Amino acid sequence: MKVADEFPEALEGDTLPPPSFFNRHAKSIAAIMAFVVFAAVGYAVYRLTEEVSYADVLRSLAATSAASIALAIIFTMLSFLTLCFYDLNALSFIDRKRPWPEVALTAFSAYAVGNVAGFGALSGGAIRYRAYSRAGLSPDEIGRIIAFVTLSFSLGLAILTTGSLIPMAGEIAPLLGMTSETLATVSTVILLAIFLLLGIARRGRLKIAGRTLNLPDTGTLSRQFLVTVLDVAFAASVLYALLPTEAQISWPAFFVVFAVAIGIGVVSHVPAGLGVFEAVMLAAFGSEVPADALLASLVVYRAIYYVLPLVIAILLVTVTELQRLKSSPLASGAARTAGRLAPTLLAALALVLGAMLVLSSVTPTPGDNLDLLARFLPLPVVEGAHFLASILGLMLVIVARGLAQRLDGAWWGALVIALLALVLSLAKAVAIYEAALLAILVLALLPSRRLFHRKASLGQALTSSWLLAVAVLIGGAIIVLLFVYRDVEYSHALWWQFAFDAEAPRSLRAMLGLTVVAMGICLFSLMRPAAPAIRPAKEEELAKAVAISDRNDVADANLVRTGDKSVMVSPDGEAFLMYGRQGRSLIAFLDPIGPKASRDELVWQFVEKARASGCRAVFYQASPAILPVIADAGMKAFKLGEMAVVDLQRFDLKGGKWAGLRQTAAKGERDGLTFEIIRTESVTPIIDDLRQISDAWLDHHRAKEKGFSLGAFTDAYMTAQPVAILRHEGRIVAFANLLLTDTREEASIDLMRFAPDAPKGAMDFLFVRLMTTLRDQGYRHFNLGMAPLSGLSRREVAPVWDRVANTFYEHGERFYNFKGLRAFKSKFHPDWQPHYLAVAGGLNPVLALLDATLLIGGGLKGVVKK
Repeated sequence: MKVADEFPEALEGDTLPPPSFFNRHAKSIAAIMAFVVFAAVGYAVYRLTEEVSYADVLRSLAATSAASIALAIIFTMLSFLTLCFYDLNALSFIDRKRPWPEVALTAFSAYAVGNVAGFGALSGGAIRYRAYSRAGLSPDEIGRIIAFVTLSFSLGLAILTTGSLIPMAGEIAPLLGMTSETLATVSTVILLAIFLLLGIARRGRLKIAGRTLNLPDTGTLSRQFLVTVLDVAFAASVLYALLPTEAQISWPAFFVVFAVAIGIGVVSHVPAGLGVFEAVMLAAFGSEVPADALLASLVVYRAIYYVLPLVIAILLVTVTELQRLKSSPLASGAARTAGRLAPTLLAALALVLGAMLVLSSVTPTPGDNLDLLARFLPLPVVEGAHFLASILGLMLVIVARGLAQRLDGAWWGALVIALLALVLSLAKAVAIYEAALLAILVLALLPSRRLFHRKASLGQALTSSWLLAVAVLIGGAIIVLLFVYRDVEYSHALWWQFAFDAEAPRSLRAMLGLTVVAMGICLFSLMRPAAPAIRPAKEEELAKAVAISDRNDVADANLVRTGDKSVMVSPDGEAFLMYGRQGRSLIAFLDPIGPKASRDELVWQFVEKARASGCRAVFYQASPAILPVIADAGMKAFKLGEMAVVDLQRFDLKGGKWAGLRQTAAKGERDGLTFEIIRTESVTPIIDDLRQISDAWLDHHRAKEKGFSLGAFTDAYMTAQPVAILRHEGRIVAFANLLLTDTREEASIDLMRFAPDAPKGAMDFLFVRLMTTLRDQGYRHFNLGMAPLSGLSRREVAPVWDRVANTFYEHGERFYNFKGLRAFKSKFHPDWQPHYLAVAGGLNPVLALLDATLLIGGGLKGVVKK
């Protein structure tokens, strides 16, 4: 009675059609396109600043007043305070309440990381999954929060920008090289189109890519639009406060261009919109503000609005971890959330500091600092420190990925690299600010050691997102190098000039080293050996898995005995995971079986194996227990249905609510049915009788044996554990093989088959007698299996997955008895426990579910033939 027995079947053919080139390489193509955009805007920035020298920018930086910086910091605080209301409104929207400090820390950290990185494991969405899953929110609810925040910001920014362009057309049009009438007309048309689409969506008629978009009520939309206005206004005010006093730009005009630049930066998919935002601002205001002053303002803006919040978030987390080390009684939700977010925040800071070290390697050292170094250090030491610091910066970027994945090796690597870079930053340029930030990273890493518990290799290939980050970093360093030394005429002799004041040669050598190392890393990632084929488990692997299964509480873990699945055993040998491959999906069945620490490690191992195999990682029938680590691994969970688990201690045929089962038991006895559990060692003598019943059952239902999440009738599998049987007039008429463990915490069944002439209601009678017997033997729970697509949200704001699944549940009776199966299991008054389909990579979960169904059914031919 497992879910896999009767999933909808409407497919033809024997093999999946090969995925298109675009589908196979979608992420890589997107990364390449993003880098192309970055390179184009980098060239645009270079051309827009042809009349600007690096010295001019430094003078403008020095001229930035303390009052302007203080005002920018205040506006940054107000902006991030406003950002917290995105999450508060989202939680209110889904009718969930969380303490304000917890929500504020989560939102603050999400935006601090998202602003800096904005990709892959280091995203605001990943932060929210980590924090809110620990707070007890379901994946569905967290997904709705992320969708609410993303959609509300996008809609708010679009309305805000187009609405502002209409009254400000007179000031903005000259900046864009068009007439004010044209700009106002285009903006009005776009704004009206947005409101028209919103109106259609409010009536539930707007479909995007086949999905209906349902919006919240008008009050919620209005509040969220106000939050977006305040957010963008405060963020714009940060940069506006840093502009030179002689700038003749009105705040409303600046606000509109700022909003447009932010939007284009987001759409470009370049990490942090780096270069894209700057290019728009330079193109718009280059004639109104001196380019050197505008560049200086943009640099300070990036430092205050992007780096400062991240450092503050790191300090907050560090203080919390230090309090825990001192055995402080602090155990608030915010404190627990801080520990949950620490690895991602540290990864983001490592990413920023790595980029800082790389960029500083291609910029000149102040003359006073060089004079100081010349008095104390020989030239070879300074040259070596400069070169090695740049390489360490690139290594810190690579290690940041491991920090996000909680690798213990990444923690040690980051600590050693940060300490070395701290010393080298002083030896190469007396870079006090660099050293201070590296010291903060070191101090933040020390109390967080316990959070990096994963024993995994750092030699893993980088994903397309991280390769994009490395490419943008190296490309940005080249652009900065060309900008800084644009007045230096190139010659081959530059490479061999060694002197304290030979800044250009030193930067060229550092850039060459960076490029060579980065190319080596990228080649390793792109040309790694193909993953070995997935094979069924060997006998020794099966023996280990069975031993682990026997000492754990999950009865369904016994399905590893079928021998049709591959097995992955944890490094400590205490846990295992069973999985198979179908198409582009590597599919794990159930949670890993074993202690929590070993189980969590297996989730990471499995996801990494799937990536190395060029597959999407899928967990089929994942329980809520592993959702936090699934979120950490960058996977999304979709509710698959509900597992029916009967508490045998409360299972009793006495009382009114058990009347139906009591009548079933009485009827079975009147029909002459007798129940018996055949011990494992006694199954072999009756195996032929069981096979006859099994074959007759398959013929009667025109079905074939399944696999993966279901067992198949084989002698080895049927004789591995006890079998419950029903006899009628001395002849076996029904059976079910039992799934038991030594802990007696849970029992279940797999194959449940009966003869065509078995008395009506025989299987109900078998269940009643089986549960009563197991209860008397000391078993605590009985797993009835899952009711697929049951218990999904029916709210108007439910995710698309839930709404589609509910449609199948309500109207799919011709394909599968969804309601009937739940009704049958409800007779036993079970506890309904949610189970999920978890998918890595953000791909459509329907594809993963299709692959799981094909794997269970033995391919398309098996599914069609049942």
